[in-house]
Amino acid sequence: MRVLFLAPAYPPEMIEYTRGLAELGHEVYGVGDGPAAALPESVRRSLTDYLQVPQLLNEGDTAPRVLSWFGERPPERALSNWEPLVMLAARLREHWGLAGMAVDTVRAFRDKQLMKERVASAGLRVPRARRVRTVAECQAAADTFGYPLIIKPIAGAGSADTYRCDDPAQLQRALKLTGHVVEASVEEFIDGEEFTYDTLCIAGVPVYENVAQYLPKPIEARSQEWISPIQVAVRAQTQPRLLPGIELGRKVLKALGMQDGFTHMEWFLTPGGEAVFGEIACRPGGAHLVDMMNYAADINLFREWARVVTERKFEANAPRRYNVAIVFKRAHGQGRITRIEGLDEWKRAAGAAFVGEHLLRPGTPRRNWKRTLLSDGHVIVRHAEWEECLRLAKLAATDIRLYAE
Repeated sequence: MRVLFLAPAYPPEMIEYTRGLAELGHEVYGVGDGPAAALPESVRRSLTDYLQVPQLLNEGDTAPRVLSWFGERPPERALSNWEPLVMLAARLREHWGLAGMAVDTVRAFRDKQLMKERVASAGLRVPRARRVRTVAECQAAADTFGYPLIIKPIAGAGSADTYRCDDPAQLQRALKLTGHVVEASVEEFIDGEEFTYDTLCIAGVPVYENVAQYLPKPIEARSQEWISPIQVAVRAQTQPRLLPGIELGRKVLKALGMQDGFTHMEWFLTPGGEAVFGEIACRPGGAHLVDMMNYAADINLFREWARVVTERKFEANAPRRYNVAIVFKRAHGQGRITRIEGLDEWKRAAGAAFVGEHLLRPGTPRRNWKRTLLSDGHVIVRHAEWEECLRLAKLAATDIRLYAE
């Protein structure tokens, strides 16, 4: 099968999806804005051909170039697993008449206000929200919903440019910080624990499901530099307190018309046990979430995704054996990493539960912690027992320290 895959090497996890398609014997045609010579060797080996475009995210320029490149022999699939490109993939599918979700369906996974309206119309609990474009509209929404509230981009990803506002002064500060955002959503604040509901679907029906918990909630982790954010993929997904979120997620997929591929949903569990929808995307979760799902069951979901979107089959034997935690670290100080402390001691304490680590090494410039959850690297641990997995993750959060100057 001839498959168009937009952005085959960026973000870095896209390398694995490219390889997954090639391993199943498909002809993979990549499109990106970097030169072919700069692609990782594994990507070059996986691609049948590659088109470099000037500005990949400029749909008006990129789409005609891709159409001209394929000419009268279009591919059989047009795919993207990167949030900014899912709409372009949908538009190309629609132009060629290919299998896959249509533009209107994908738009509801991209536009946060539209998605909430469609989910709410199915009778599901969503935060009250309003689309805003001006300061006056933001203030009017705040007057309607009251405080605390959340302001976030309509077409954002993760928790970038997302702020909690507890009073009018905080709203004014958030409006200054989000002045570059064209459209935003002002939402009711939901008090509760925050989880993901991740799926790999065939015809909208999950063939693989995952629930992970954020510790602390993403908006809190993005507000304090000293925090080492933790995310834990849960082994025991059938426990009663998680079932409302799983049931909610399945209904959301139906309400939005999901078809084939990954989804990544965030939801809240209130102190009263109610599951409340947060938002959803029709692509895999980032920040190594799919790696965590793989470690939980010792499977390869990169390849299974490729099988799902091309053959509508899922062949992995996927009983969950482990809870899997990832801990993102942020260095103390600014500039370049100078030293790492506590890593070897933590690895000895973790023993066989240690999966891997990718911390920035001395001499490497620090990343901007406000712009990327990846921070200055991470460690991963897994264990069959929830409490032990969480204990080791919290130990990594407190005892591993990176320093920068």
